Amino acid sequence: MNQLPESNDPALERALNPILSNAIAERRVAGAVVLVSRRGVLSYARAIGFADVEARRPMTLDTIFLAASLTKPIVTAAFLSLVDEGTMALDDLVARYLPAFSPKFNNEALPITLRQLLTHTAGLSYGFLQPLDGPYQRLGVSDGVDQPGLSIADELARIVEAGLFFPPGRAWVYSVGMDVLGAAIESATGKSLPQVVAERVTSRLGMSDSGFAVVDPSRLATPYADGRPPVRMGKTHLLPFAGLSGIRFEPDRIFDQTSFASGGGGMACTASDFLAFLEAIRNGGGAVVAPDTAREMMKNQTGSHLIVIRGPGWGFGFGGAVLTHPTVAGLKLPGGLWSWGGVYGHSWAVDPEREVSYVLMTNTAVEGMNGQLSMELMAAALAS
Repeated sequence: MNQLPESNDPALERALNPILSNAIAERRVAGAVVLVSRRGVLSYARAIGFADVEARRPMTLDTIFLAASLTKPIVTAAFLSLVDEGTMALDDLVARYLPAFSPKFNNEALPITLRQLLTHTAGLSYGFLQPLDGPYQRLGVSDGVDQPGLSIADELARIVEAGLFFPPGRAWVYSVGMDVLGAAIESATGKSLPQVVAERVTSRLGMSDSGFAVVDPSRLATPYADGRPPVRMGKTHLLPFAGLSGIRFEPDRIFDQTSFASGGGGMACTASDFLAFLEAIRNGGGAVVAPDTAREMMKNQTGSHLIVIRGPGWGFGFGGAVLTHPTVAGLKLPGGLWSWGGVYGHSWAVDPEREVSYVLMTNTAVEGMNGQLSMELMAAALAS
């Protein structure tokens, strides 16, 4: 999947090129990389704009990005490979691996399973989804893209002190559950999360530019935030989000190796590496997970729970959302679509039925995740 096409598919060029060019011309994003695979063939690859606007460094197909939540499906696959071999089980209690992790709901500690962490039904949340006086904000719970140097022990203790927002299994709320799952993986294996991910996912798939450290800082995209033009992030950048406390970015976190390895947002990768991962899962798990497990990743695992960030018509699989009812969702997208994004400005989708995988990685938060560019590109890439 890392081989570039000799030429882009003409239909995809006609559909996608104007969307990308308009986003750059209107200064909605600093730069972007888009890849589309059809039936196992890379059919479209384009880099546009700047990886660093001020330095006039162009975006290239091998630009490395801070992955944010593109980390989640990769860590999910690493965990599920442990489930496949019997080292861990989806319905194991978290307490088996993390005995001190016992957040309470109404002053009662309730059992949480690894499956609930994986599917964001454990009763946890994210700080950026709370008001300024929310418990995660007051206690300093990290969203995984901030607070360089914070240890996983301190992160888990803060989550426990904050407590549960609902009984496990009762609802769906996007959460730090993947960070807790990462700690459970470390306990189960006796290895660091970066080691487990490298051994079980990235090395097996040839994802040489992906990991919890930046392999080549000279190729790392400079992060920007929404604006016309996009605003270069400093050491700390607070981005307003949904009228709540906002998303706090500290881009240098990845260079501080004392920071806990966030299973929810701590990796860096290239678009081609991530496409290779998606294609491996779409094709039956590749060398990572069993075929049945790969299929389960792309199926709804949360029943009728409302996927708050996406709205009606969506469920959640393992690692990403699943479009269960396109009409209910009000979208002209294929049912069964498996997709998600990342707050540094990325979005991705897999159409298992039509054998299409799509990746957009930008260096502009959050336009590349859920703004006009990502919405238009996804629709066009999957329709062409």
